[in-house]
Amino acid sequence: MSSLTDRYLAATLRAVPAPRREEIATELRASIEDMIEGRTGAGRDADTAEREVLTELGNPDRLAARYADRRLQLIGPTYYLHWQRLLRLLLTFVPALVGTVVGVVQAATGEDLVPAITSGFGTAFEVAIQVTFWVTLTFAIIERADPSLKLPAWTVDQLPEVPAKQDMTLTDIAASAALMLFTAAFLPWQHFLSWARQIDGERIPLLDPALWRSWLPVLMAVLLAGVVFELVKYRVGRWTWPLVAVKAALDLAFSVPVVWLLAEDRLLNPDLVERFAWLQDEGNLQSITVIAIVTTGVVLVWDLIDSGVKARRAG
Repeated sequence: MSSLTDRYLAATLRAVPAPRREEIATELRASIEDMIEGRTGAGRDADTAEREVLTELGNPDRLAARYADRRLQLIGPTYYLHWQRLLRLLLTFVPALVGTVVGVVQAATGEDLVPAITSGFGTAFEVAIQVTFWVTLTFAIIERADPSLKLPAWTVDQLPEVPAKQDMTLTDIAASAALMLFTAAFLPWQHFLSWARQIDGERIPLLDPALWRSWLPVLMAVLLAGVVFELVKYRVGRWTWPLVAVKAALDLAFSVPVVWLLAEDRLLNPDLVERFAWLQDEGNLQSITVIAIVTTGVVLVWDLIDSGVKARRAG
């Protein structure tokens, strides 16, 4: 039966380069014997001394890595911060962008809304995994190849300014962008996959199809511009008066046409009104119109006041 020392040597040597095994075996065995002798000279039992020495030397794989000068981390301190910074940047927008595009395309080409949304979320999750894998693999290869990359050194000039009270968070930005993307996706969805149907089963678009030749593309463009604005706002990191001005312009560009179309009874599809008897009652339709106009106005005013207050506080 082999001794603990023999077993420890075998476990260590299997993980070191073959040309150095004999040299390392001789050196390591001599070190172990000297350490055991030192303990037995102090009155310890030989078996106990051997066990203590090997325990003190630690995991043989870790010892072998020191002999072979082999790193035991996937990404070491040289490149870790660069890996972390790039990965955070990509995960901030790439999965959400790809998932949204997939969901919108599927919703606009015939998929029901729920499967399209599910597919979008699934795609975003898969993209996040792929981004994490490939970025990590790239840095792991760089770590082991150890090229002399001339990465920029840190300087005190990179220290950020101490921010004022943070009036925006990534969660708020993501929620706002997601709401606008959902609204933009709703416009083609309601035209092709509306829940409202004629008696014969034909789908009825909720909004007047004639608006696709005028206002609906404009509203979609404003919503997508709003998504870009949210990304820029997050990049800036705080509210500024130029951002307030752009926000006001986008809000007005969306709200004013919607209010005007509602007031002129041009927003809803006439076929939808004709299909449902309760909408044909002028009082009911007028009540819905007034509620929608008032709600749009309140949201607009609140949004403008809120962004102005935050910009004043940040300034």
